[in-house]
Amino acid sequence: MPRFVYSRHAQEELAQRGIPQALVDSVLQHPQQVVPEHNGRVAYQSQVDFGGGKIFLLRAIVVPTRDPALVITVYRTSKIEKYWSTTP
Repeated sequence: MPRFVYSRHAQEELAQRGIPQALVDSVLQHPQQVVPEHNGRVAYQSQVDFGGGKIFLLRAIVVPTRDPALVITVYRTSKIEKYWSTTP
């Protein structure tokens, strides 16, 4: 199972956006999808209920070539269809 560390920016984003780190840790360990991003980065992402029945896409952008892998930012978005991969 891959190991991850959070950049200072990612830690600040967690606090600013009110996203529990335990929730991100869960997505990192058991993502619904891992999709390629720019510059060799990948997004670990899962659809998550943040309460009230509203589903958001929780995305962690990771530099997978580092050891441990570096989480550079984390955010949630309601624009699931924009990021969700439908290709197998």
